[in-house]
Amino acid sequence: MQERRLEGKVALITGAAQGIGKETALTFAREGALVIVSDICDTEGQSVAKQIGGKSIYLHLDVTDESNWERVIEAVVKQFGKLDVLVNNAGITGFQEGFGPQDPENTSLKNWREIHAINLDGVFLGCKYAIKAMNGSPAGSIINISSRSGLVGIPGAAAYASSKAAVRNHTKTVALYCCQQGYHIRCNSIHPAAILTPIWEPMLGTGLEREKRMAEIVKDIPMHKMGTSQDVANAILFLASDESNYITGIELTIDGGILAGSSATPKRYHAENEI
Repeated sequence: MQERRLEGKVALITGAAQGIGKETALTFAREGALVIVSDICDTEGQSVAKQIGGKSIYLHLDVTDESNWERVIEAVVKQFGKLDVLVNNAGITGFQEGFGPQDPENTSLKNWREIHAINLDGVFLGCKYAIKAMNGSPAGSIINISSRSGLVGIPGAAAYASSKAAVRNHTKTVALYCCQQGYHIRCNSIHPAAILTPIWEPMLGTGLEREKRMAEIVKDIPMHKMGTSQDVANAILFLASDESNYITGIELTIDGGILAGSSATPKRYHAENEI
């Protein structure tokens, strides 16, 4: 019987109550990891941990709160003795939250700061405390979930794009720092686009409108389909496993071929098409 790819590893996943985070938690568990499911949506997060069973626990984690990170990392190390993998997945777009206009002219400073607090500050704190917990580990791996929006400009989602671009850059800084310090900790970023997760629901609508919008999105994807959370979880699994032990500081795009080409003029507004 083939050994599972994360056998014996301890993994913490943020924003794991739904979407990519949930699928990653389930995938990691199938591959032998002890999974710490974390989120601010306690009922949903506890449900994911219960679905996994005995190899998982749920811990409440507000990624913007440093004291939350201190508490969670301390609890993980105390209970499991180590941390091998961190997936910094928690994030918001501002659309699902009803923040209103997200373009650079009309978005509010309050909304700009809230998006950055979750998407960027949360990653900074995750990396900071994971490095401390993984120092001394023979094979630590930090995977930061950025976005295609972190690689290109998005007129209708300024704060989201800015935060995800910063995640991309900070990932490389962390990767180089860990090498410089002689830590056996790798850090890489993943850049999904057009992945059908719950974050899309407010933007797609229902009925005929949903079908129309889906068709509009798919026609601009070279592979003519949207990706799934499992597509992203599979890539995260690779970067979490020892199969990628010579890979650090990279950006892995999962977008059905969108970034293989380019469009000269952005569409008038539908920023969600770019996320």
